[in-house]
Amino acid sequence: MGRLFAIGDVHGCLFQLEKLFMRAGINLKQDTIVFIGDYIDRGPDSKGVVDFILELKEKSDRIICLLGNHERMLMDYLSDGIYADMYLSNGGDTTLRSYGATRGPQRYEVNLPEDHRDFYDSLLSLYETEEYLFVHAGFRPGIPLAEQDPEDLIWIRHEFIMSRYDFGKTVVFGHTPLNRVHIDDFKIGIDTGAVYGGLLTCIELPSMTIHQV
Repeated sequence: MGRLFAIGDVHGCLFQLEKLFMRAGINLKQDTIVFIGDYIDRGPDSKGVVDFILELKEKSDRIICLLGNHERMLMDYLSDGIYADMYLSNGGDTTLRSYGATRGPQRYEVNLPEDHRDFYDSLLSLYETEEYLFVHAGFRPGIPLAEQDPEDLIWIRHEFIMSRYDFGKTVVFGHTPLNRVHIDDFKIGIDTGAVYGGLLTCIELPSMTIHQV
């Protein structure tokens, strides 16, 4: 059987992502890789990160990609421009420029490649194995999984991180940048702030081996 890896928020840091894959020794023919979301925004090469992941998906059917709040903001921006100022102020302008967008009088004009639009549309809210729940941000404590608000799955922070609620499986999450990998009895946080000068983290499960660049 192959190994199980989870990779934290990349945020356009393509160089670190490429190095991380080499350092972790991932075998695309056997291993399962779960990307926790937030592939884009703030970093230097958001389009390149998605290109890299699409190439992986061509080589393996074991690449699992979750939806992050930044992908949701991008899709909202492209569909009707709602919350445009919030998206641009959260690093969305770097993503749009990576796609060759130009600034018009009202908004950026951008044409995403069709395979990239399909990628964003295909992102999962969560992924579950026998032992783990993978989600971008977390879950609302005390609420069954089937009744969770989809917005919480990509936006929640401290209410989830500070809770001691047991969801029945270990929850692996990103979204909230931390100085180091967060590990407690119920959850594992793997966003270590790569785009802020921190490290990009990949955790190998169930061995809990941490790979970082």
